[in-house]
Amino acid sequence: MLIQAERLQAAIAQMLQAAGTDPASAGIVAADLLEANLQGHDSHGVQLAPRYVLNVLAGKLVPNAAVQVVQQTGAIIVADGGMGFGQVVGRQAMDLAIASARDTGLGLLALRNVHHLGRIGAYGDQAVAAGMLSLHFVNAVSGPPVVAPFGGSEARFGTNPICIAVPAVAPGGHPLILDFATSALAIGKVRVAHAAGRPVPEGSLVDHAGRPTTDPGVMYGDGPRGALLPFGLHKGSGLALMCEILAGALTGGGTNQPATPNDRGIVNGMLALVLDPARFGDLEAFRAETAAMVAHVKTAAPGDGPPVLVAGEKERITRAERRRDGIPIPDPTWAELCAAAAEVGIPAERLAALAGV
Repeated sequence: MLIQAERLQAAIAQMLQAAGTDPASAGIVAADLLEANLQGHDSHGVQLAPRYVLNVLAGKLVPNAAVQVVQQTGAIIVADGGMGFGQVVGRQAMDLAIASARDTGLGLLALRNVHHLGRIGAYGDQAVAAGMLSLHFVNAVSGPPVVAPFGGSEARFGTNPICIAVPAVAPGGHPLILDFATSALAIGKVRVAHAAGRPVPEGSLVDHAGRPTTDPGVMYGDGPRGALLPFGLHKGSGLALMCEILAGALTGGGTNQPATPNDRGIVNGMLALVLDPARFGDLEAFRAETAAMVAHVKTAAPGDGPPVLVAGEKERITRAERRRDGIPIPDPTWAELCAAAAEVGIPAERLAALAGV
């Protein structure tokens, strides 16, 4: 089905409020999930809402928690999320890092013990809206690991995203938001494919015996599970390990090694660097050089595949299409939304009315 973004966002916000989330926080989380859907990242969209609700009910997500500063030394901020909504606590923590960057040129944030942060590009968006550059390294301890290291067939990592964001260099221009998992696919994209009954691209998965497969079902069920593969062979594997160290070990939030409890819901850690480009010299020269490089990239002769796009461009195209046409929601995802809503006292008919379906 196709659902208009505003109606679906309102329905998700109502579900989160019914689970005990204050209206402002519910609105922030719902807007974040819908923005992911609008940009084409359904893995980080409303399909996550049922898991959020169930984690609240299980005491694994504290719906109205606020960020706590553990210590601040100069530009270095160590913060604890208290297992609150990542979309809320993460923004609060980024506000601290942005304020530090305005003051000193740098904000270095180590955030731990926060529930799922959602689409990491959202924090890049937050930084560039303030005129800052940002770099983000994230890990997740969310149950058994799901990504095998290069050369292995057993999972050892989470999908461990990295984001780099650069503000727009001209009035009315667009920022560069590079946001990717270090696995060949985000686990949420595997779940979306599984719900839709379609295969994943070759080179993304192995089954429990280490055999290549395109069947997303190997990641689900009660039997032995398969594993995602890293992107780029040893390169993605190496970056995934560095995310475990920077976002998990350095922040104090833990890594995907056996001694770390993995039954606490979705536990993210993030190391973020926020930089004020004006502190590095001639700001106009930086903007001009960046604009010239982007333009040069875009003039490359086309190949046989899709056109040359820069970071964030595909998302803007998809956003315009989905804002016009609606958000595609597979039937299994809608069924999960209805089941979660029922857990917090919203009948399926009421949810459908809120969403306009």
